[in-house]
Amino acid sequence: MKRADGRKADELRPVTIKVGVIPNANGSAMVAMGKTIAVAAVYGPRYLHPRFKQKYEKALLNTVYMMVPFSTNERVRPGPSRRSHEICKVTREALEGVVCLEEYPKAVVDVYINIIQANAGTRTAGINAASVALADAGISMKDLVASAAAGKIGDEYVLDLAGKEEEETDCDVPVAYVPGQDKISLLQMDGKLPPEDVEKVIRTAIEGCKQMYEKQKAALRERWVQKG
Repeated sequence: MKRADGRKADELRPVTIKVGVIPNANGSAMVAMGKTIAVAAVYGPRYLHPRFKQKYEKALLNTVYMMVPFSTNERVRPGPSRRSHEICKVTREALEGVVCLEEYPKAVVDVYINIIQANAGTRTAGINAASVALADAGISMKDLVASAAAGKIGDEYVLDLAGKEEEETDCDVPVAYVPGQDKISLLQMDGKLPPEDVEKVIRTAIEGCKQMYEKQKAALRERWVQKG
């Protein structure tokens, strides 16, 4: 199969990760997956107000996902939408299993994710950026979370769908994966596939997550070397 951008079926788009891109945040990261670019900023842990929202046994992980108006060819309407609320929820659920929230009782950790350019895979790019930003902020974590999506086009299982591939695929399956635990923390499916294909698409996505995990670690190592 020849893809529009020349990639192999099991190949990620070119990935760029930069850590510490927002000086005023406690931690931050930019992740570019091809033409999709996500920037994440972490603030906290900080004492949570109002007090009735506090959890006495652990911190609250608050995730905010937003596509900026100029991120697509057609202007995105500012403010929250049904889709952004859904992605906020699944992003939080993908991350909170690895963040040691019990170390920060009564606190909140805010994670803001802005998609500044979109060409498919915005939730996976956002999760990748948020995970690195949390690590950059020094938040206690059991591991990083890496994310990638896969699908099936014709007879091929295809990793990291881009552009019109999302329209061509039988099914788009975003996955978030915790390599150290060999655990999936996010699994969604948009479309229909026979059960035997679903398993193969998920395995394709997990392999992409493993590649992304290595890139996340390399970016963080470079950041820590720069800090001295």
